Amino acid sequence: MREYSRLLGIDFGTVRVGVAVSDPGRTIAFPLATYHRQDADRDAEFFRDMVAEEEIAGFVVGLPMHTDGREGLKAAEARAFGNWLAEQTQLPVAYFDERFSTVQAETILWDAGLTHKRRRERRDRLAAQLVLQAYLDAGCPINS
Repeated sequence: MREYSRLLGIDFGTVRVGVAVSDPGRTIAFPLATYHRQDADRDAEFFRDMVAEEEIAGFVVGLPMHTDGREGLKAAEARAFGNWLAEQTQLPVAYFDERFSTVQAETILWDAGLTHKRRRERRDRLAAQLVLQAYLDAGCPINS
């Protein structure tokens, strides 16, 4: 991935996908959208459009790990989604540990005093932001 280009952070879910974007210098992550999955063709169109609109050079997909560091079924699903993204966009995908990102996002939104409905609307994109920011803070390591 080019050093000065934007990355798209992904909090994978089978129903909703949280999306965040970095600045071109890769120092700050911003929540961008919560995408409600539809079918393979519409999902691919959404991500290809996002890549073009936001001038994205690569993806960072959150990898849900067990507390002991092992990968489970959800991690395999996230990797499969990342591989699909790479095929659909021809862009590189990095995976980054996302343990507790959704819990952390929920806590932040709860502390902000948001209602359950407002928390649900924002949780996935905030989780994507937290994963992407952690990746950026770690120096954008290339990992798989």
